Amino acid sequence: MTRRKYALVGTGGRAEFFYGALAKSYRDRCELVAFCDVNRTRLEYANRLLREKYDYPEAKLYASDQFDEMIRSEKPDTVIVTSMDRTHHTYIIRAMELGCDVITEKPMTVDEEKCQEIIDAVKRTGRDLRVAFNYRYAPHNTKIRELIMDGAIGDVHSVHFEWLLNTLHGADYFRRWHRDKRNSGGLLVHKSTHHFDLVNFWLGTAPETVYAMGGLMFYGRENAERRGVTKFYQRAHGSEAAKDDPFAIHMENNKHLKALYLDAEKDDGYQRDQSVFGDGISIEDTLGVMVRYKNKAILTYSLNAYLPWEGYNVVFNGSKGRIEMKVVERAYVNSGGKKEEEGALSYKKLTVQPMFERPYEVAIEERAGGHGGGDPLLLNDLFGDRTEDRFERAASHVDGAVSILTGIAGNISMKTGQPVRIGDLVQF
Repeated sequence: MTRRKYALVGTGGRAEFFYGALAKSYRDRCELVAFCDVNRTRLEYANRLLREKYDYPEAKLYASDQFDEMIRSEKPDTVIVTSMDRTHHTYIIRAMELGCDVITEKPMTVDEEKCQEIIDAVKRTGRDLRVAFNYRYAPHNTKIRELIMDGAIGDVHSVHFEWLLNTLHGADYFRRWHRDKRNSGGLLVHKSTHHFDLVNFWLGTAPETVYAMGGLMFYGRENAERRGVTKFYQRAHGSEAAKDDPFAIHMENNKHLKALYLDAEKDDGYQRDQSVFGDGISIEDTLGVMVRYKNKAILTYSLNAYLPWEGYNVVFNGSKGRIEMKVVERAYVNSGGKKEEEGALSYKKLTVQPMFERPYEVAIEERAGGHGGGDPLLLNDLFGDRTEDRFERAASHVDGAVSILTGIAGNISMKTGQPVRIGDLVQF
């Protein structure tokens, strides 16, 4: 069997999920040929992990301005994009123009202009673009799609979806590059793309109109001052004030974070451990959204990034009853522990309440691997033998676009105070 060649751009916290799978579970059918990044230390660390952790040959290393050279020299079949969100479109489009298929981490991109450029590039080049939505594959999320598809509550008319990020994971978005909305599109794009994609997936429809409100109400210096905080610091490393701060992250105490970020600062100056109560934060931590879908269903959605527990509540109201699910996830920090801990569950309960009948609890089989066993299923879809799937979990660039457009429309709505029609943002 000829092995399919892969190159990866962006060797930060999300990268190992993909290259680790290539080097371990799919090494007989896939070949990882190159890494590309702005930071030489991170590139070398990725190769060290390949060699020492996975017993895999080192990949060729290329700087970010050598991307075209990498494609021409290594001739990958597929490029995996796990760089900073605002750069996704650059690498996606150029890789397709140079003849490669692409797998991109979510979100596909951060605004409507870049989204349109990607859609046009797919049409122009005819290449395949996949978006890595692992939440679709989590067994409890797939089960909801199955119940709705099989008519357990009839036609779904409304959904209420509340997502809670806690003071470990939620705070982490305010320590790093995500805190600048230009980089991430804010949590409504970077994080909520998962959640909006789930609603599209569950209901088998697409958003039509979006209205949103939100703000920075907990993190940031101004909010801390309002609560009476008087001691501030710029970043945790080397700071006395940070030692007793439960919101601080101390990279020197974590081998992986130290190697990936602290030791790499000398190359580009990026600080992974900025204070969540510092200046310069331009993303929201408190968000409320209403969405009308093409099938006329209505979503009310909230996201808060400073809560005591991590997880979500979601309810579906239909013509024949109601579905309720509560999920509590274990808290984690990106790259701060084992990959399989991401999205791991500590509690889940799925209940169906038929009209005029007794409610019943639905059993959910959880498997090994991150996101309740969903991650291995996603990776097999990306790198293994795809099988027929009645739930259609594999996400295309259209799915990637539709999910981010809900958040992008929400960002526009927050600015203008007006509802935004998805059809006015891009042309498919």
